[in-house]
Amino acid sequence: MCVAFLRGIAFLLLAVLVGCGGPSLDPLPADATVLAFGDSLTYGTGAPRDAAYPVVLARLTGLTVINAGVPGEVSAAGRERLPELLEEHRPDLVLLVHGGNDTLRKLPPGETRSNLHAMVEAGRSAGAQVAMLGVPGRSFTLSAPAFYEEVAEELVVPIDSGTLPGLLRDRSLKSDPVHLNAAGYRRLAEAVQALLVEAGALP
Repeated sequence: MCVAFLRGIAFLLLAVLVGCGGPSLDPLPADATVLAFGDSLTYGTGAPRDAAYPVVLARLTGLTVINAGVPGEVSAAGRERLPELLEEHRPDLVLLVHGGNDTLRKLPPGETRSNLHAMVEAGRSAGAQVAMLGVPGRSFTLSAPAFYEEVAEELVVPIDSGTLPGLLRDRSLKSDPVHLNAAGYRRLAEAVQALLVEAGALP
């Protein structure tokens, strides 16, 4: 009886969450600072520097968006790098697009999951809100590994796990097998903007 009751409560809470469109964010002030944290997909490898998604996102939203992407970085290194940037910039929001190099190098998924979890918690401990994008792994379907959704669900973080896989399936939006071109990064920036609007961070 007790177990059934608890399951019913859990189901209702899930239904409420789904009905509300998923986890929400507080509205960002007009002078908000956004830290776009990641690897080469954040840096903008494959396109001119002014075409990187953080630069485009800044133009779309009018916010200050810091490009903190480091090409080739694995999540363990990102986990070590993030605290200093949080202290330096005191961002209102962290956009986490990381972990792709872990899968390319066939690192243990459990380690990537742990590092992503720690980065979300580090951002929140520094007073920032956090949103995530899933990065596709080494699979025929180019789908994002399950641990992205797991971390997002556990920590109640807005996530878009479908955009990057979709963009990277489209050869016309890629500069090479693993990076986008300028058109692809613009589409990525537009998807991030849409995620923030849906979560309530932007009007």
